[in-house]
Amino acid sequence: MSQETPHKLDTKNLAARVCSALVFAVLFFTLLWFGTEAWVKLLYLGILAAAAFIGVREAVLMGMKMGHFPSIGGGVFLAWAVLAHCYLWGMGQGDQLPLWLVLFVCGLVIHFGALFSKHNLNNALSSQGITWLSGLFLGIGLGFQQKLFMYNDTTLTNTGGRLLLALFLIVWLGDAAAYFVGSRFGKHKLAPRISPKKTWEGALGNVLGNMLGAFIIKFFVCTDWSPIDAAAIGVLLGTVGMLGDLVESAWKRGSGVKDSYFGIRIPGHGGVLDRVDSLVFAAPMLYAYVHFVHGLS
Repeated sequence: MSQETPHKLDTKNLAARVCSALVFAVLFFTLLWFGTEAWVKLLYLGILAAAAFIGVREAVLMGMKMGHFPSIGGGVFLAWAVLAHCYLWGMGQGDQLPLWLVLFVCGLVIHFGALFSKHNLNNALSSQGITWLSGLFLGIGLGFQQKLFMYNDTTLTNTGGRLLLALFLIVWLGDAAAYFVGSRFGKHKLAPRISPKKTWEGALGNVLGNMLGAFIIKFFVCTDWSPIDAAAIGVLLGTVGMLGDLVESAWKRGSGVKDSYFGIRIPGHGGVLDRVDSLVFAAPMLYAYVHFVHGLS
């Protein structure tokens, strides 16, 4: 997500961003079109698992760059276990893989596995902490996407697909608005210590883009939403999305990297963490709203 200070638009990078977005959009809309099919839910789980693997790897390698020794295997195992919990929960057959069991088993793997590490014990606490953080950050953030996709309500057909479309359209429209508004009008820095290019003008453009996306969803996709729902969801997703972006920016600044990718790059977008940082917080927020306000479970 970008809320940048005024500068000439990088048309080459913009073209790469657009082409990448179009490829993902075709895949994404195809999945949503067949969203009620069980195989589609499973396929999306596979996509999220791949994203979790790459995202955990990026977070762990940032930690290694700072002199710590987190475990890619431990972080990925935790992220995948949380994803599996979310998928099985969404199947509607009870809590087949309880979250407490996931955390307990993953704790054994992460901490007992670290006892056999040959790395400096001075970094044991921080290294294991980064392993936990990377696994939970990707597992929970992506897992709530799976939970949204698994929703099946009788009011609207393909409820889960509609909610997933709402999540992505709202966040991505906010992202695009932030980029263009910040590039054209940005003057007042939002968080100069963390990300000097982000501005309050870009942040305002982001929220307005989120609200526009929410009202488009209200009128054409989730037609049971009220105008208050659309406004509230737009503001909530925009706010937590920006916080997620700042969180990842702080990690990158602390580890001295510009983009999160380490050899695996999305053209025009950087790494997986660069692409999902806003969604990691927005997905649980949307889930919480439709659960507590609309009673979906």
